[in-house]
Amino acid sequence: MVDQRRIIRRGEVYWINLDPTIGTEINKTRPGLVVSPDDLNAALPRVIIAPLTSRGQPLGCRPELVFGGQQARILLDQIRCVDRRRLLGKLGEIDPACWHAVLLEMLH
Repeated sequence: MVDQRRIIRRGEVYWINLDPTIGTEINKTRPGLVVSPDDLNAALPRVIIAPLTSRGQPLGCRPELVFGGQQARILLDQIRCVDRRRLLGKLGEIDPACWHAVLLEMLH
């Protein structure tokens, strides 16, 4: 589990425990991209994340990127708010240029 006092920033990728889930919500422990703004992350015990997957259907709401040397999709259709205790460890962060494209896709 990530230190609860740790500063979590938009664009960082963490291992996130998404279980338990209901119905078609994405499950298991997987990488997740922090999409919530930094000021929100600093003020609240929750963060907004978009899960990453190397599988799944290619859709317009699932932009692709290379992360950790592997092709991945950002599942914008599975965005959710999670308690910081679900974050298990930082994997890295995505390139800011890529991040801006993701933000635009979220607003599209």
